Amino acid sequence: MKALTWQGKRDVRVEEVPDPRIEEPTDAVIRVTSSGLCGSDLHLYEVLTPFMTPGDILGHEPMGIVEEVGPEVTGLKPGDRVVVPFQIACGHCYMCDNGLPTQCETTQVTGEGMGAPLFGYTRLYGAVPGGQAEYLRVPQAQYGPIKVPEGPADDRFVYLSDVLPTAWQAVAYAEVPKGGTVAVLGLGPIGDMACRIALLQGAGRVFGVDLVPERLRRARERGVETFDLRAFDNEKELVAAMQEETGGRGPDAVIDAVGTEAHGGTVAKLVQQTAALMPRSLSGPLAERFSVDRLSALYTAIDLVRRGGTISLSGVYGGMADPMPLLTMFDKQIQLRMGQANVRRWSDEIIPHLTDDDPLGVDDFATHRVPLAEAPRAYEMFQKKQDGAVKILMKP
Repeated sequence: MKALTWQGKRDVRVEEVPDPRIEEPTDAVIRVTSSGLCGSDLHLYEVLTPFMTPGDILGHEPMGIVEEVGPEVTGLKPGDRVVVPFQIACGHCYMCDNGLPTQCETTQVTGEGMGAPLFGYTRLYGAVPGGQAEYLRVPQAQYGPIKVPEGPADDRFVYLSDVLPTAWQAVAYAEVPKGGTVAVLGLGPIGDMACRIALLQGAGRVFGVDLVPERLRRARERGVETFDLRAFDNEKELVAAMQEETGGRGPDAVIDAVGTEAHGGTVAKLVQQTAALMPRSLSGPLAERFSVDRLSALYTAIDLVRRGGTISLSGVYGGMADPMPLLTMFDKQIQLRMGQANVRRWSDEIIPHLTDDDPLGVDDFATHRVPLAEAPRAYEMFQKKQDGAVKILMKP
């Protein structure tokens, strides 16, 4: 089959690889019909190279048709249409029973000290082949895949793999009071969808912050009050402007949907780029102990949120030596929640909103749809924010 493989920093290629097969009785194999390109994929493209191996198959936002199931997979059959959550979990351990499949005790990557494995996402999360491919082996298929009806285009459901539950959890963790205010930093796919969900759930005002014109325009069209970072000389001016809109206090909650590749953070960016260019035998051990993030977005969130407010982190961070302003966080009595999205925890709440009325705008959420063969160009376009690229779907 054809699959998108990682070969080095900013080097991804579509190659012929062996077809997946049933290896465990709880496996399924699906024929992929759509697969999303996620902002987290760009971390592999640029920052997390010390944890990658040439030939790794990328992608963690797939959906498709079941081709084959193992003998212990009783809830699926060949021909079923499914969305595959990005994490691999058993559905019956203590963590899964308590709504935390990202911490699944059956599948944890204990050798790396990490939680549940993820499709297409570094050795830290199991180095499981991903879904930017023609076919995908799905472990723990007795629990993970979400059956969806035939008929509507893939765009109606594919975002259940990651975008929708990640944004839904970001808003849930933010605990925005009814009629309250929330600021969303970063209007990429997760930030954009988080704004839509916050408005759907009754937030009084939603502020969106970005510096990409297309992203700002999309958010404004959905009722978001946007702040263009390019209009401010520094972060303090942005904070002051938003405080002025909230009675001098700041928003009740802030969602950081940016993560480790935030705009700014020059020194941390240089460290990340240097590590990515080092031999993997050196860069891996160094990154595991001394990696740092570009923390511009998180620092802004800390300054921006009102005292006693909540910060919700959905942007991915991977640093082990990040300096945190704990004095400010403690003094402001900030509540901080974070983590990979627990997809199956939220999917049943989300599905009723994927109706013909399409209140979340999933049908036209993608800005680009490309064949798998054009995936390398799609990565470059998304990473450089070219051609108005906000969300890209690949069709094998």
